[in-house]
Amino acid sequence: MDGDLGRFLRSRRARIRPEDVGLPAHGRRRVSGLRREEVALLAGMSAEYYIRLEQQRVRNVSDEVLDAVARVLRLDGTERAHLRRLLRPPGDRRAPLGQVRPGVRMLLDAAGSVPAFVLGPRMDVLAWNALADAITGFSDMPEGERNMARQTFLTPRARSLYRDWPAVAAETISYLRLYAGRHPGDPLLGPLVAGLSADPGFARLWEEHRVAEKTFGVKLLRHPELGDLDFAYETLALPGDPDLLVVMYTADPASPTGRVLARLWRAHRGDLDEPDVRVTAAD
Repeated sequence: MDGDLGRFLRSRRARIRPEDVGLPAHGRRRVSGLRREEVALLAGMSAEYYIRLEQQRVRNVSDEVLDAVARVLRLDGTERAHLRRLLRPPGDRRAPLGQVRPGVRMLLDAAGSVPAFVLGPRMDVLAWNALADAITGFSDMPEGERNMARQTFLTPRARSLYRDWPAVAAETISYLRLYAGRHPGDPLLGPLVAGLSADPGFARLWEEHRVAEKTFGVKLLRHPELGDLDFAYETLALPGDPDLLVVMYTADPASPTGRVLARLWRAHRGDLDEPDVRVTAAD
């Protein structure tokens, strides 16, 4: 997206105080954080060059310059890679399709005792197993709305489903921002972001330009029928399909959540009659 490089660098400057890097903090400052001239000084380049860099008016930026800027702005590994992609965007402007191979669907079914689903481009939900459906209700969602970002920000249910909704919201936007850097020419991303921006909270967080991988963490749910569920999640990238992620929710078998999963799994297999537990198989 046009202008994202400058906005990303400004957002990273804003989080660093001059005194954090050994510079005097006195004097009136129009912006929070480091000035562009201060970044240039600390990175060992002219202020004019850094300003042109922020304005994306510099071609063939060397790795040494990128490393110096990343060091001054204290970028982590994910942010460094994002910076490189913003400066050297890929030329492909097609929308990634995100098709799930039959073998991947079989893997979801094989992992049936834990909820598992596949996230595709733009956080679209492409496939899931029966326990994931029992927890999230993917099959009840209209096909065009099976998107984790849409569900997080545009459905009232999400704010009651996620006990830690603010953390989930921030995580969702950080990953969507990361995707935007990887696929700046995706023609389907702009309309999705425009629709999500109807939520003021999304619009505010989107402008913070935070980026993060969706790797592992916790999900704290409040299911209307199953009660409070405490999951750990792991995210696995599929070799050969970098835009597809398999997300798996796990729980200690001895925990209350683990016991709920065990009951759901037995009910799905038909090992016991559980009229109060709803399990719907994915298509």
